[in-house]
This record gives sequence, C-alpha cells and structure tokens, in this order.
Amino acid sequence: IYAAQNITERRKAEKRIRYLARIDALTKVPNRMQFQHLLQRAIARAKRRERSVALFYIDIDNFKEINDTFGHLAGDATLETVTERLKGTLPDESVIGRLAGDEFAVIVDNGAANPDNRSALDKVSREVLDRLAEPFFVQGHEVFMTASMGIAFYPVDAPNVIDLIKNADAALYHAKKSGGNMHSHYMPEMNEAVVERLMTKSKLKRAFERDELLVHYQPKYNLQTGTVIGAEALVRWELPERGIILPSDFIPLAEETNLIIDIGEWVLDRVCEDFRRWQQTVSSPGRVSVNLSLKQLRQPNFINRISAILKNYDVSPTSLELEITETTLMENPDRTIKILDQLYALGLHLAIDDFGTGYSSLSALQQFPINTLKIDKSFVQDIAVNADDATIVGTIIHMGQSLNMDVVAEGVESEEQLAFLQSHDCTYVQGLLFGDPMSSNSYLELLMAQTDGTDQYRTLFA
Repeated sequence: IYAAQNITERRKAEKRIRYLARIDALTKVPNRMQFQHLLQRAIARAKRRERSVALFYIDIDNFKEINDTFGHLAGDATLETVTERLKGTLPDESVIGRLAGDEFAVIVDNGAANPDNRSALDKVSREVLDRLAEPFFVQGHEVFMTASMGIAFYPVDAPNVIDLIKNADAALYHAKKSGGNMHSHYMPEMNEAVVERLMTKSKLKRAFERDELLVHYQPKYNLQTGTVIGAEALVRWELPERGIILPSDFIPLAEETNLIIDIGEWVLDRVCEDFRRWQQTVSSPGRVSVNLSLKQLRQPNFINRISAILKNYDVSPTSLELEITETTLMENPDRTIKILDQLYALGLHLAIDDFGTGYSSLSALQQFPINTLKIDKSFVQDIAVNADDATIVGTIIHMGQSLNMDVVAEGVESEEQLAFLQSHDCTYVQGLLFGDPMSSNSYLELLMAQTDGTDQYRTLFA
C-alpha cells in the first residue's frame, strides 16, 4: 500500500514562517533576533582572526513627529527610505538590522572597524548621517529627518553581543542628548549617565506622586514704568542629595514618560490656587504665564480640563497666559490653530516662547491668535557686545510691535542689556537681574512692595 501527499504548500508555509521569524517584514532586513545571531557570528570570526567589530546603533531623531504629522503609512515609508539609504551608503559587507521601531543597527567588520583608526569610521558615520538627512517626499509632502548614532567596538568596549549593543545604545543616547544628527563613540562613563537617567526618571515619578515638586515665579517688569506686570510659573524639583534639578534635565524625561501631562495640569492647578490667594491681598497680581507642552495640546479633552481648573478656583482666564514654543506651534498648524482659537475664545492670552529658535515664518505667525512674543535668552545674552544678536533682537521687537504684540525679553542679567532693550522700546523683561525665581509667598511680598513703592529693583528703570 502506497500513501502519497503533496506537501509543497506546507513546505512553502514553513519556509515563509522561518523567513518571518528572522526578517523584518517592512524593511526586509534582519530583525533583532536574527541580527543578534549574526553579530554573535561576526564576533566569533573576529576573535579567531584577532580583529575588531564595530557596531553602529542608529535612531531617527523625532521620528514620532513624522508619525503624528503625516500618519503611520508615512512612518513606514520613512523606515523603508532609511533602509534603502543605509544599504546605499554603507560598505557592501556591512550587515543592517532593524532592532525595534525606528532603531537600526549595523555590523561593520571590515578594515574600517578599527578602534585605533577611528577617522575612517568617523568618515563612514558622517556619510551615513548626511545621506539620511537628505529630504524626501511622502504623500506629496517634503519630509526632513535626521538621525543619531552610537558606536561601540568589540573587544575594546564589550566582550559579547549583549554588552556591545548596550554600550552602543549608551553612546547613541549621548549623541541624542548632544543635539542629534551626530555620532558618538562609547566611553565607560556613558553607562553611568544612562543609569543615572533611569534613576532620575524613577525618582521624578515618585516626587510627583508625593507632591514634592515646586512652582516658583519669575517676575516680569514693564520696561517703561518699572512695575511688575506678572510672572512666569516655573516648575522646580529639589533632591536632597543633588539640590535643585534644572527643568532642562527633568522635563525631557517627563515628556518621554507622558508624565508631562500630569505635571502640566498640576502646575496650572497650583498657579490658580496661588493666584486666588494673591487676589485676597493685592488688587492686581498681574498675568501669570504657564508653559504648555505639545503632549498637553494633543489631549482630546485639554480645553475642558483648563476650563474646569479655572472654574474651580474662580480665576479669570484673562489672568493667565499660555506659552507655546515655535516647534509646538508648527507641529500640526491646522489642528493647532483650532485649539488656540478655542483657548483664545476662553479669554486666555497666548505667547510664543523662545522665539527665534524655531522655524515659524511671519506669514505663519499671522494665522495664530498670539498676543506675545518672547525673545529667547540665547539672543539676549550678548546684545550689548554682539552686533548680530543686537540686530536680531531689534528686528524681533519691531516685528512684534508691527503685529500689535507685546514683546518679552527673557534672560536679562545685566544693566547693559536692560538699557539696550529700553532704547529699542521692548515691552517687558524678565531675568536674573531682578533676582532668582521665587516662591509664591515671596512673589506676593514683591507685589506688596510694589504697592508701597519699596521694590528694590524699581531704581533700575529710573
């Protein structure tokens, strides 16, 4: 008796399953599991030949913005473009893998993979990053992207696959923290920085849950009268073993974990609570500015949340000003205009923070219901000695006045800067020249001193 069965389809299915288990379906390059296997083989070969292996760890800068702006299909097209450009730029014998999301890795075990001759590898790295930075079109839109890269060597930086990937990832984080669109070589102290970052992220979450964050206020002065016209609310975090941690160190961590949404709402709640208390003592506490993050703007019930907080403390919307960065403003202009129009309709004032550091145009500015431009402190700090910065600041002030906007210069630290801004008719100023950001009680004392005419900084405006 003979029994026969056609197993062609089963063989095809098995072959397809084996393929999918090893190859990323979108980019058609090895997935994490297969890449680690290939890296292990490369290390074994290098060990026999007493050679080195270089590992590139590559991550697209701000890839989430591409997904959020153009949709996930555009994100997929971007990843395919990255793969094609990596293949076209890297040496032929390089092995490319997609480890996760927008994270890629490359095995380089040719002559360039020599830690004693890093200039050759640096040249390859720069060529890769420059190629990735070239614009491309998705759904009729021109898309710009950059990438960051971390580099680690076997056996100098790590003796095995896991540690080599971990150390290249630490170098990648260093490159991103340095501004992106660059590469970094691994150094042992980078792991300490990564561990510290993870610990800080965990401590931040606990600090928020325990109500250990603080809100301080940086006063704003009217340049013509020398009177306090309000303040900017600044969140502060103090650790017993480290002291005050700057927002630039912990706000990005809050953004990564979405804790920024809760922190932003908490700051708004605390500001309204303080404002109501100030009103019981002084007639006009001024207008208080609160920074607004992109993730808060994306919340579907954001408008309702703000309205509820204002109503709970019986604070007029005209008493608050929301500060939005240029990047946030232009992330999705059509949607942002609708949200800002709703906020403006509530009576809230709106300001562009760090103006001059983003990419908004004059025509774009006119679309938004903006009341105030804030000149970034990087331009203000050298206006008394740098002609270029002086020209930029003078131009922004003139532009703001032409658009009937108030102009605030932040980061004022010297009387020379103050004199320059006065001579150019800037509207308001804030900065360390008028003291450090202060507690709610200290700000109330400042307002009372203004009423009594005893404010120590009034003489600066004489």
